Amino acid sequence: MKILITNDDGINSPGLFAAKQAMEACGEVAVIAPDKNRSAIGRGITIGRSLRVVEHHFSDGGSGYSVDGTPVDCVRLAALGFLDWQPDIVVSGINLGPNLGDDITYSGTVAAAFEGVMLGIPAIAVSIEGGEEYNFEPVASFSAGLAEKIRQNHLPGSILLNINSPNLPGDEINGAEVTRLGKRIYRDTLVEEPDDGDGCRSYTIYGDDPSYHEEEGTDFHALNRRKISVTPIHFALTNISGMEILRDWGLDGLLGGE
Repeated sequence: MKILITNDDGINSPGLFAAKQAMEACGEVAVIAPDKNRSAIGRGITIGRSLRVVEHHFSDGGSGYSVDGTPVDCVRLAALGFLDWQPDIVVSGINLGPNLGDDITYSGTVAAAFEGVMLGIPAIAVSIEGGEEYNFEPVASFSAGLAEKIRQNHLPGSILLNINSPNLPGDEINGAEVTRLGKRIYRDTLVEEPDDGDGCRSYTIYGDDPSYHEEEGTDFHALNRRKISVTPIHFALTNISGMEILRDWGLDGLLGGE
């Protein structure tokens, strides 16, 4: 199996290194990741300039490449010919912090995996709860096993698996659960910062810890029960019922005439 590993925390992230080491047991691995933290950049891409790619050497003697672009740029770079092979799977992570519910729309980790799906390549996004220290081994091992399951069962390239793990030793994790995305409750507020004398106004929007709706069967609920959450996601954004509503509006009439 040929595996592309990327992330949004940057090439120096310990989560990326943990994913690399785990996936090397599954096949040939290439690492292409942003040169610095690009968290919450979503599906941003770099336009209007070239991308600078630098070889990066890991502490285990392996190597990869850092890119002064976004997570999506990294996947596109690989798929468009930077590598001499096409990936069989895209693995994005291990992200330092969860990507649950509505948060996935902001996540660079999930965006990189989505780019694999856009290219018809099965993909997984892997995240772990935050903490002062990280227990990567359980979710890294789980993700490697899941990658092998994807190969054996020919998971369609239109499906992304979003994985979130408790930050716990393996013997404290209560298994894994297939889940749906939960609903986040954001508590963002607009706070004007004190004038710093330059004539510009500054504001803080984000910062308060968000909550979530407690519903059984969601990724939030599984993680709260010390389980690894696995959520299948696809990229079908068209609202079919909305199409029927708009047809009833008679949009042709907005052009004028009879």
